[in-house]
Amino acid sequence: MIMGCDMSHFFPADILLPKKNFEKWAVVACDQYTSERDYWMDVERMVEGSPSALNIILPEVYLKKDNTERIDAINKTMEEYIDGDVFNEYKDSMIYVERESNHTVRRGIVGIIDLEDYEYTSGTDALIRATEATVLDRLPPRIEIRKNASLEMPHVMLLVDDPELSVIEPLSKNKSDYKKAYDFRLMKGGGIVKGWFLDKKAINKVESSLDNLLKTKKDNMLFAVGDGNHSLATAKECYNLSKDPKQRYALVEIVNIHDKSIEFEPIYRVLFNVDPIEFIEHFKIYTDHMGGNSTQWFEYISTKKSGFLEVKSTAKLPIGTLQAYIDRYIQAHPNVRVDYIHGSETVRTLCKAPNTLGFLFNGMKKSELFPAIAADGSLPRKTFSMGHAADKRFYIEARKIK
Repeated sequence: MIMGCDMSHFFPADILLPKKNFEKWAVVACDQYTSERDYWMDVERMVEGSPSALNIILPEVYLKKDNTERIDAINKTMEEYIDGDVFNEYKDSMIYVERESNHTVRRGIVGIIDLEDYEYTSGTDALIRATEATVLDRLPPRIEIRKNASLEMPHVMLLVDDPELSVIEPLSKNKSDYKKAYDFRLMKGGGIVKGWFLDKKAINKVESSLDNLLKTKKDNMLFAVGDGNHSLATAKECYNLSKDPKQRYALVEIVNIHDKSIEFEPIYRVLFNVDPIEFIEHFKIYTDHMGGNSTQWFEYISTKKSGFLEVKSTAKLPIGTLQAYIDRYIQAHPNVRVDYIHGSETVRTLCKAPNTLGFLFNGMKKSELFPAIAADGSLPRKTFSMGHAADKRFYIEARKIK
């Protein structure tokens, strides 16, 4: 690694990029389109016969109780890609990224963080913190993949609270001075992504700017996990298990929460195998008994009944009130399943099926995030999404971890 200032907390990495066919290599994060198998089947058809990140990830739509066969195939394919001349390796690199999507440009930098600086438990004072509660039962299949994996690829995005635009944004002015890493159109409406390798001077400036920014933070929080919390938690657990120096670091993209392209969208809830009317009635009874003086509104959708529901709040955010009751309800009704859905139209489509119930509600503002984490610890899981599913980070860069 190139080491800049002594207090660095974000570092260059030995980054792998495919030698060709970026359009087929890059696929969207594995935790998207989790109830839309057709999306992933279409991706399979598009990349068939070509090296692709699809072949070394496990889309959550395919998760089942025993993922052994698929995980073994993923780990084998990683080895084949490393041995099969698929990648170029770029030593001691950071990549400045511009992602054009929905008529906006999101700017970020790809590098590695030290997992010793990160904790996902609520109430931590770590330098890097989870924004949302970690769902522990979602970690085992990810751990099964990573613990024997020879590669990692990030869809992790870390938010930095940089209102003065001092770290990432200045790179845009000088990008013509940097060597181009890639420039291509992402599949299935994902927009265009461009990347440039930062030179040593720019890397040192990024590191020193982050250090200067940290000095202004009273709570010692430099990064909050915007996307990919469970992937980062998985990396942390695998490092704790192995204490392998290569496992100590994780490849991520950092973005500024003050970037104009960053918009927070609610992540809605859809329940399957549920009696919609019973759930609505019991939800109202529960909040009448447990709630406070303020009220919150939800739109609910099902084939039996749809409408608007006003309940007494049991948490600061509407999603906190709803999620607490969903958890309680599923404990008593283990056949009921919940999914976390990006986009209101997808919720409405899914709720055309019988015994399905969806909820739409107002989300949090991005200006509320860092103060909320500093004051209260992590938020309810899957509280927000940075944009729609098609805007999510695509897998492009990789790194050897064995």
